[in-house]
This record gives sequence, structure tokens and C-alpha cells, in this order.
Amino acid sequence: MRVLVADDETTSRLVARRAIERLDHECDVAADGVIAWEMLHKAEYDVLITDWMMPGLDGPELCRRVRARKQDGYTYILMTTSLSAASDIVAGMEAGADDYLVKPVDPFALQTRLIAAQRVTELHHELSVAKSALAKLARTDPLTQLSNRLRMHEDLVSAHERSRRSLSPYTVALCDLDGFKSYNDTYGHLEGDEALRQIGRAIATHVRTGDSAYRYGGEEFLILMPDVRAEGAVVCMERLRAGIERLAIPHAGREPRGVVTISIGIAGWEAGDEKSPAQILEAADAALYAAKQHGRNRVVAPGVEDRLSGDRTP
Repeated sequence: MRVLVADDETTSRLVARRAIERLDHECDVAADGVIAWEMLHKAEYDVLITDWMMPGLDGPELCRRVRARKQDGYTYILMTTSLSAASDIVAGMEAGADDYLVKPVDPFALQTRLIAAQRVTELHHELSVAKSALAKLARTDPLTQLSNRLRMHEDLVSAHERSRRSLSPYTVALCDLDGFKSYNDTYGHLEGDEALRQIGRAIATHVRTGDSAYRYGGEEFLILMPDVRAEGAVVCMERLRAGIERLAIPHAGREPRGVVTISIGIAGWEAGDEKSPAQILEAADAALYAAKQHGRNRVVAPGVEDRLSGDRTP
């Protein structure tokens, strides 16, 4: 473990450090609470051993600050004190300490506390990993392994706020597989699921680094492209459209191609634009509707020079 000792007494610091390193743990020291707080901002420590009374920032206040901050792991806190009153010990625990040691610190007592600290910090690490995994599962579509609609809304709001601050553009592309209801009716839902898996993998392959892809729902997908104007998005999405067609997933109901195809509507935000994320989505949906109305298997971005290809038959 990595341990930080905060104590304004030089002898106490040295004794604690020697004992901790003898137990095969890493140890750093701070001469007061202010220095300890600065060190806690620069590095992650599994254990903080802090004296109660220190100039500038005492032990209880240091505990409260550690507990108030946001961090991925957990810092186990041991309060060392020469105060023996039960009320003082309780006050330290209420401030955020996990346990206490009475000074002068007994090496055996320190060893037992560090054993407990290691168990607790390891448990917190396991819980953190599990929490991260659950959070990822909650934001991942189980069929396509793309991000899901919940993650999409979170990312879209974040991208919108980032663009407003930096005055940089972003673009969204709403994609819909053509005639996919008839595909499921013809081939069955198991084959439909397999087709969606293939489409999901193709989308993940075609999006640029920095772009994000989501399963919007059913046979609809959304691609978020930060720092890209609609003109650039048309080029990217035309490559995706052609890539989906090249998969050659048989679809008897999609003549004359006879394969699964995709229609894409594009809308974007630029500096000075007053549209909200919801309005951007609405604009992309309207562009997608236009792509469907004009023959499907095409990319539509209103206001952008027509670079469309694919079926031209209404």
C-alpha cells in the first residue's frame, strides 16, 4: 500500500515511516496538514495517517476534506492523538477517520491497523471495478455492443456544452436500415438480430477516432461527430452507407439491390446556432425522413451540396 503520514513532530514522522516501510509499504511524509492536503491532490494514497493537532490544518479538518472530495478509490484514515478522552476519539471518527491510534504509536497496533486498512481498500477497489462495469453495461446495447440511448443522451448534452464553450462544431447522423421490418418478416427475428450485430460491427469500424456510435432503438443508429461540420459528415457517412451495402446481407425485399441498405440524415451545430440538442436530433430525423422519401440508401444533409448516391428510384 501507499501510505501518507501527516505529523508536525519530526520524531513521530520518522518513527512512523520506519515502521511502515519495515512492513513493506511505501510511505511519504508531510510536516503539517496543509502540505498533506497538497500531496493528496498530486497522488493517490491508500492510507492517510494524520495527527490530530497540527498547525494550519488539523487532523479532523483534513479528514473532512478527504471525505468531501471525489475520488475513484478510497483513502483509509488513521487518526493519531495523544488525547485519550472518548469524546475526542469519537469526534475524530465523525470527521471521517476509520480508526485511531494513541501516541506514542505502538508498532504492533500500527501493523494490525494497516492489515485492516489493506482489506478495506482492496474491497473498495473491487467495488469500484464492479461499479464501473455495471455503469458500462447500463450504457451498452447488449445486441450490437454499441453504446445505448442513455449514453447517447449523456454524450450529446456534453458535446453540445463543449461546443458552446469552445465555439467548435459538431454533427449527428441518424441512420435507419431500409425496409428492416420486411427483413424480419421474411427471415425471422433471429436472422434480424444477426444482421443488426453485423451492422453494429460495421458502424464501429467505419466511425473515426473521436466519434461515437449508438444504437438509437430498433434498427436505428446515431453517430456523434465532434469538431465536424455537416459537409465533412456527409463524406464520412457516404463511406458508411457504401460499407453497409458492401456487407451484402441478403434482403429479398430490397430490389433492385437485394441487400440490406441504410439511409442517413445529418444535422449539425455551429457557433451562433441557437438550436438545442433535442432540436439537432429533430433536424437529423427530418433529414432521415427526406432520405427515405427520396428513395432510401442515401445520405441527406439539408443545406449541403448534394453528394448522395445509391438508389435513385422514388
